[in-house]
Order: sequence, then structure tokens, then C-alpha cells
Amino acid sequence: MSNNLLRGTFVLTLGTYLSRILGMIYIIPFAAMIGTEGGALYQTGYAQYAIFLSIATAGFPAAVSKFVSKYNAIGDYQTSRRMFKAGIVVMLATGFIAFALLYFFAPFLAKSALTESTQSSITIDDAILVIRMVSIALIVVPLMSLIRGFFQGHQSMGPTAVSQVIEQLVRIVFLLGATYLIINVLKGGMVLAVGYATFAAFVGAIGGMLVLIYYWMKRKHTLLALQENKVITQQKPLSEMFKEVFSYAGPFVFVGLAIPIYNYIDTNTFNRSMYDAGYSENVTIAMFSVLLLYVPKLVMIPVSLATAFGLTLIPSITDSFTNNNRALLHKQIDQTFQIIMLLTLPAVVGMSVLAGPAYTIFYYGNSEDIGTSILMWYAPVALLFSLFTVNAAILQGINKQKLAVISLVIGIIVKLALNTPLIQMFQGVGSILATAAGYTVSLLYGFAMIKRHSGYSFRLFIKRTILMTILTIFMGLTVSVFHSILSIFINYQDGMIESAIVVGASVVVGGAVYIYLAYRSHLLEKVLGNRLKRFLPGSRANG
Repeated sequence: MSNNLLRGTFVLTLGTYLSRILGMIYIIPFAAMIGTEGGALYQTGYAQYAIFLSIATAGFPAAVSKFVSKYNAIGDYQTSRRMFKAGIVVMLATGFIAFALLYFFAPFLAKSALTESTQSSITIDDAILVIRMVSIALIVVPLMSLIRGFFQGHQSMGPTAVSQVIEQLVRIVFLLGATYLIINVLKGGMVLAVGYATFAAFVGAIGGMLVLIYYWMKRKHTLLALQENKVITQQKPLSEMFKEVFSYAGPFVFVGLAIPIYNYIDTNTFNRSMYDAGYSENVTIAMFSVLLLYVPKLVMIPVSLATAFGLTLIPSITDSFTNNNRALLHKQIDQTFQIIMLLTLPAVVGMSVLAGPAYTIFYYGNSEDIGTSILMWYAPVALLFSLFTVNAAILQGINKQKLAVISLVIGIIVKLALNTPLIQMFQGVGSILATAAGYTVSLLYGFAMIKRHSGYSFRLFIKRTILMTILTIFMGLTVSVFHSILSIFINYQDGMIESAIVVGASVVVGGAVYIYLAYRSHLLEKVLGNRLKRFLPGSRANG
């Protein structure tokens, strides 16, 4: 892997992480201002937007990135530039169509998401307002995504990373500022505040787009210098070019839809299932916002690591598979799975053990009992999210895109079948169990297909996973005991600062225990490779 590619991957990963961290931090003051009822209304609108955005982009920006990279590599810059220009027209068209559909179907979508119970606190008109205000972002975001893909196709990750961070900053500043002004200064009420909070997606997109325009103007001459082809090619018809792009786009859109589809299922079934089971309105609304908005913000941080791996994994695995280098292919798959487990498993278990203080840090005074329970059950599911992302990336890398789609569809069917009965039996935990079941089935199918089509053996991965699980159990017990002792002196329920102290101290102790055990068992060097030799005394990389 070249230094430029390593640098680009690092920059893109850093930008993604900063964007996610910002997206997690802003929810603290936002939740304090709008509460659980406002959170439920916000999620009702945003879930619809996420689905329509995925449909509008349809994996097209990522596919164009791959297309541009391929044709630039052979010196056919004219074809990649034609695809980019055609892609602009497509993204403008699909973005506007998605906006129009979401705007005009808002009454139907709002009614399907709410029940007779929730309508007493959140009306159909409230939900329609929020859905329509967030729909405007669909006009800009698909086009912005395409331009990011074009830059990435030129191995230029900086514009994407910077525009992601600026987009998030502008969105958050507008969201928090508008919410505060409407509720505390203008006395406009919670519904209007949430409406403008979702409208912030459009404002943030404008900020991200301006950054991309700046980079385009700055690098325009460099990009235009590439227009002269290094190879002689016949001009491909647009229909043939689009056929190739959509062959790339299919897997991206389906795999990218995984989490939004699962959330969308909950958005449209949770309230009705709770109401049919006889649960009260207050419990339903509180659990809905905690389950679908507040807790996912916390558990998605470990998942972002897997997302970064997924983005960088496909090219290297594709290369090994294409060159029939099975030994290298198996090594890449092995190391990727093991690194995900090494980092994500202790993170999600630690989050589950520290669910009480972890939730209180961010949402003090906001349905803490419900939030603690939901986070404790939800955190381990983040490991399934991570493994599914990498699983799908590997299937794409070995040219089995259709199998990645099949694994997702099977999981969604399981989620749909189990969601309502489990919610009625176990409330929010039931939704989590249904999600876990869906992803587990998808993973088992994906593992089987990877084994069949790549010849990869899971024996070493299973062996190392058992060791990681044992170390994680020791870590979890240590954190639990330490937390119990610390609670004698500090009660995390007293506030955010107390919770932060408890979590910070527990994470340091738990992390130290896990790293020490992983080092003493030689797990770190076995998983991370010879690069640790210079740092770890007495290491032995083999075995």
C-alpha cells in the first residue's frame, strides 16, 4: 500500500471519526432541551429522511468513485470525467424526486409511524412538519456525495474529510442555536424547534458543499491537466457506462441501507406494538426516543471503526482474489476479523457494564432508568453491526456482491418476523433482540459464503475469539468490581460530572487490564503483527 493511499485512508478515517464524535456530543444539550417527546418526534422525521436519502443516492457516489479510480488508473481521464458530468445530472434528478416524494407523502408516512396513543402527545401535523422540513436536504446531499466520490476516485481524500467535518459543524451550530432560540427566546414550542433541528441537515449540506466548491476551484487546473488521455480509447456509450456504474452501486446501496432499514422497521412498528400490548403512552414515547435516537448515538462509535475497515478493505481483497493469491487473501480476512474483535469486543462489553454512568454522562435527567437498560442490551449488538459491515465488504471484495445483498435481505426478514411479538413481550429490549437475531442470521450466512467461495478457514479466528472472550470477561469482572467499590464514594446518579469520573476511572482500569492480559498472552502481536516488535519487549510474533 503506497504512502499516498495510507495517508488518504488516514485522513478519510479521521474525518469520519471527527464527524461521528461531533454527532455524538451535540446530542447532550439537544436532548436536554427537547426531552424524550422531542427526541421521538425528531427520530420520526429523520428515519424517513435516511431511507429516502439512501434510495436517492443508491450507492451511486461510491460507485462513481470506483469507476473514476479504475479509468484514471489506465489513463482514460475523458471517460471518468464524462461519467462525473452525467452523474451530476442523475444526482440532481434523483435528489429532487426524493425530496418531492418525501414532501408530498409526509402525511401518509407520519400516520404510519404514529399510533392512537402517541398521537395524543405528538400529532400527525407535528410529524408532517418535521418530515417536510428535513426533506429539503435531499435536494443537496446526493449531489454533495457525488462530488466527494469524484475526489476520492482521484485518491484525494482531504476534500471529503474536511467537508464532512464542516457539514457536521454547521449543522450542529444551526441545530443547537435554532432550538435554543425557539424554545427559550421566541417561546415557539418544542415542535417548531424540532422542525428547525431537522432543517439543519439542509444548512449543514450547504456548508459541506461550499467546502467542496472551494476545493474544486483550488484544484481545478490540476484536474483539468488530466483530461488528455494517456491511452487511445473508443468513446463508450453512456448506457454502457451507467450499466457498469450500477453494477458497482448495487452492493453499496443495500449494505448501506442495513442500519437505516432496521431503524425504519422500528420507527413504523414500535409505537403500534407497544400500544397493542397495552403499555402506557409515557413509557412508549420515552422508550421510542431512547431506543432509536439517544442510545444509538453512543453505540455507533465502535461501529465506525468497522466502517473505516470496510471502506479500505475492498480494494486490497479484490486485488488478492483477482490475482488468485489465496494465502494473502486468507491472511487479510483473518487479520481484519481479528482486529475488529480485538478492539470492538471489549469496547461493547465495557459499555454494557458501565451502561448506567455512560448514559447519565450524556442524558442526565432524561429517562435514565430506561436508557440504562436499553444501553446495557444494545451495546453488544454494536459488535454484530461491525462484523456485518466487514462481512459485506469481504463478500464484495471476492466479487460476491449478490451474496452480500442476500445476507442483508435474510436478516431483514428475520427482523420483521420477530419485531412485533418481541416488542410486545419485552418492550425496547424485544426490538434489540429482534435486531440481534437478524444480524446474527446475516452473519452466519455471510460466514458460510466466505468459506465456500474463498476457501477461508475460520479455525484460527474462532481460536483467537475464544481467547479474546476470556480476556474480556476478566476485564468486565474487574470493571464491575471497581465500579461497585467506587460507587461507595461517588454516586454517578448525582450528575454528569460524577458519571464522567466513574466512567473515566473505570475505562482506565478496564483498558489497562485488557491490554496487559492481551500483551502477556501474546495476543496483541499475534493479531497486529510484527509491527509491534519494536514496542513490545520479549515479543514473539509467531504461534
